[in-house]
Amino acid sequence: MLRTGLAIAAIALTAPGMARDRNKVPEAVPAGKAESCISISRIRASHVRSDSVIDFETNGGKTYRNTLPNSCPGLGFRESFAYQTSLSQLCSTDIITVLESPPVMRGASCGLGQFQPVTLAKKARR
Repeated sequence: MLRTGLAIAAIALTAPGMARDRNKVPEAVPAGKAESCISISRIRASHVRSDSVIDFETNGGKTYRNTLPNSCPGLGFRESFAYQTSLSQLCSTDIITVLESPPVMRGASCGLGQFQPVTLAKKARR
């Protein structure tokens, strides 16, 4: 609950080391109109795909791709970031900060882009 009016979140991703090979951002097909904001309470997981692409999974199985307007140094390698907002939404006007570790320190801060609903391409089986 947001009783203080301030939400702070740190998102640590579940696939350590995957960002080291960021030449393969999963293909995605737009699945609707881009949105400026998504509800924080709906975010189930996030996946850093590169220094400029983050996919947000929401409750209900929707995926929103956020392509940052500028590359965010260290994001793809570290795969973790934090954000701070006074709203119950994460918006394209918000700033994320790369988390460096160990110890946890703040890295680059970068602006978000629009949240584009997408359908991710299925991985080919080998």
